[in-house]
This record gives sequence, structure tokens and C-alpha cells, in this order.
Amino acid sequence: MLTQRSRGFTLIEVMVTVAIIAILGAVALPSYNAYVQRSRVPPAFDGLSSYAVRMEQRYQDTGCYAGTCSPVNSVCGAALPTGIDNFAISCTLSNNAQGYTATATGSGSMSGYTYTINNTGARATTAHPKGTNGTCWTSRGTTCDS
Repeated sequence: MLTQRSRGFTLIEVMVTVAIIAILGAVALPSYNAYVQRSRVPPAFDGLSSYAVRMEQRYQDTGCYAGTCSPVNSVCGAALPTGIDNFAISCTLSNNAQGYTATATGSGSMSGYTYTINNTGARATTAHPKGTNGTCWTSRGTTCDS
């Protein structure tokens, strides 16, 4: 007499498989989200770096960072970069237009992130969800990016 063998998975086997997938997802998803956040930061670094170069060119051409040097006004001389996803770049002058600080401020999903560069080339992370760093730009928090 032949016995018929049933095919398929038991409920326990399916539940164990679902539990394993859920655990892997719970571990992987936060890492992935952090990676996606970090990937949105480099355009701000690029925008600030290129702006600093344009401001130095402006200084070499005119002797000040302002739009017009005489009389000194409060408008930065180089055009601010636009079209940088998730960040807006602004500039403030200091020391009678002999200094400036350019700031990239995060918006939308990147709110809470702020980076600066000044006329001496000093870079700083002034706002980051994991902490600030006054000596470099960082996408990870307090550790400097290389």
C-alpha cells in the first residue's frame, strides 16, 4: 500500500522564516537609512568648496569679498550656488568685507545639518544630529571625513 506524502511547509517553518527575515530587516534598515542620509551631504561640501574658490577669485580681483568694495556693502561678491539638493547656501561678510563665512543649511530630510567655511579655509560642522565638529566637515557626526 502506498502512502501519500504531503508537500509544502508547515506553519512553524513559515513563521520561523518570517521571523528571521524580520530580524534581518530590523538590523539592516537603520544602517541603510544612515547610509542614504550620508549620501546626501557631499553636494553641500562641493557647493561650499566651489563657492570658497569663487570668493577667493573675487578677492584677488577686487581686494574685498563684497559685491562692491567702496563703500563696503553687506552683499557677498560671488553668486551663491543654487540647485544643491537638500541644502541652501548663504554668505555673511565680516571685518569690513575682508572676511566671510559661507554656510550650507540642510532643508527637508536634511534639516539639522549645517556646514560652514570661511575666508581662511576653516571648515566646521556646526549642526549635525550626532554632534558637531568645529575643525572639519563630517557626514557621520563627530568623526572627520577623510
